[in-house]
Amino acid sequence: MAEQHQDRLQKALLGIAVIGLASGAALWFAGRPDLARFGWILTTLPVLAALVVEIVTSLRAGEFGLDIVAALSMTAALVFGEELAAAVVALMYSGGNYLEAFAEGRARREMHDLLSRVPRTAMRHQDGGLEEVPLDAVEPGDRLLIRRGDVVPVDGTVASGRAVLDLSALTGEAMPQRFEPEDAVLSGATNTGEAFDLAATRRAEESTYAGIVRLVEAAQKSKAPMARLADQYSMGFLAVTVTLAWAAWWATDDPIRAVAVLVVATPCPLILAVPVALVAGLSRAARFGVLIKGAKALEILARVRTLILDKTGTLTEGRPKLVSVEVEAGFSEAEILHLAASLDQASKHPIAQALVMEARARGLALVPPEAAEEMPGEGVSGRVGGHSVLVGGADFVAQRIGPDGGNGTNREAGSVLVSIGIDSRHAGRLVFSDVLREGTHNLLSRLRGIGVDRIVLATGDRHAVANAVTEGLDLDLVRAELTPDQKVLLVLTEHKNGPVMMVGDGVNDAPALAAADIGVAMGARGAAASAEAADVVLLVDRLDRALPGMEIAQGARNIALQSVFVGIGLSVAGMIAAAMGHITPVQGALLQEVIDVAVILNALRALRIVPRSERQTAAD
Repeated sequence: MAEQHQDRLQKALLGIAVIGLASGAALWFAGRPDLARFGWILTTLPVLAALVVEIVTSLRAGEFGLDIVAALSMTAALVFGEELAAAVVALMYSGGNYLEAFAEGRARREMHDLLSRVPRTAMRHQDGGLEEVPLDAVEPGDRLLIRRGDVVPVDGTVASGRAVLDLSALTGEAMPQRFEPEDAVLSGATNTGEAFDLAATRRAEESTYAGIVRLVEAAQKSKAPMARLADQYSMGFLAVTVTLAWAAWWATDDPIRAVAVLVVATPCPLILAVPVALVAGLSRAARFGVLIKGAKALEILARVRTLILDKTGTLTEGRPKLVSVEVEAGFSEAEILHLAASLDQASKHPIAQALVMEARARGLALVPPEAAEEMPGEGVSGRVGGHSVLVGGADFVAQRIGPDGGNGTNREAGSVLVSIGIDSRHAGRLVFSDVLREGTHNLLSRLRGIGVDRIVLATGDRHAVANAVTEGLDLDLVRAELTPDQKVLLVLTEHKNGPVMMVGDGVNDAPALAAADIGVAMGARGAAASAEAADVVLLVDRLDRALPGMEIAQGARNIALQSVFVGIGLSVAGMIAAAMGHITPVQGALLQEVIDVAVILNALRALRIVPRSERQTAAD
């Protein structure tokens, strides 16, 4: 309601200014200058009154802004008989505020699009039929129908059929992705393929999209630190303005020159161009899968000099991946993968799930296992297609069919060896490892190219594992076997080298994320605690999304600084010209209006920032 009231007030003030200025001009040309001046006075007073109320409110809140200059210029113009100049300043002020509100609305449009896509109901299977239920009524385990064009309402897994989903609202990726049965699906994706069933795994308020919406709403309410920084210079700028106006009056004994200086120095919309640029940057970053929690975080992100990375789930994939297969004589790689993965469908162990995913990715047709029996933490036994199959640790398999003569395979630190037995024979071994994310070497190089001076790995894993994973990477420091409080200490220690960005995805990373100047969480699969503590959330499970986020932040900050320095520079030049008598008060008001509109439009360029990393990727 408050926003609607403010919007109506801005429209009313702008309407008064436009009608009053035009009516006065008509009276002037009709030969009634006295009525024209009176009309311009009536035009100025409501705008001036609203401005004074706003200034008093700001001062009570401890904020000091350049709106005071606008109030002084209108007051001085009325006192010294420059009613037309006062009316032009009133139009400039009200029009600038309205333009600013329009600009901020334009900058937030992409975020509003995100919010407007929140589904309110879901189609749930019930008693052999379908019923449309409120989203709050959906419980984990419910089976939902996702029709073509529907937005996935809750997190879940594909329960029937194959799903083709548009993830652009979450990740910024234009190409739809295919999901197989039992694949996890995030809420907020749009179904672009045929209808499919979704098995809900979370309630609506706990799902990914609901969390994203909450973060977006929080981001929209933030105030940019650069705007506060600009306000800190308000007193100095006001002092310069008053001094120059007084000097011009004193030197020439002409108060009109002082009025002209004050009118030219009215940069009220100018300072508001800073949050426009930063809010536009927030919106632009969201399109690339980077949710920044407010303008403060964006401004800091643009100045990062030290990057601290967690290992598991951040620098690495965070899940086991098959890296090598060793096959005994008499068996083929496809055969042992098919039989082992078919049996592992009966297990929820991460290694078993990784094997099943790998087999499916290779196009192997898995079959249901029979008489499957799992020994937690050891392995699984059962029958697949008439074969007796064992999958598990070397000891688990050896206890049942004897020692494995090939069990001396050399493995990297941190990898896991899985033995396979088929029909009482050793069939082969599978090596799983948490592998480095693809493109990490290039990513680190690009990060240094945009101003990151120092890159550090901080992990709770063993030294041998950390060294094996980071071999050949361009890192300045590797710290291993760290507890959460030791990670915090590392972050605090690195502050001496400049603003610190910490990237992590686990609960143990949350304290360090909160301690860093800017904390970045891997939000797709990371812990809720890390996403809550972080200032930035990567909506897709890819570390390289941090790069366009930083580039957009730098671009938005640069555009904001341009708006400030160019706008104030032009204003100062106009003030000097006015003090020398080259600009009248009316001309000064028109000149400042042009300057203000130009810097606001310049700030909106942040909506079109294209990160260098994305241009390079497109070129490749």
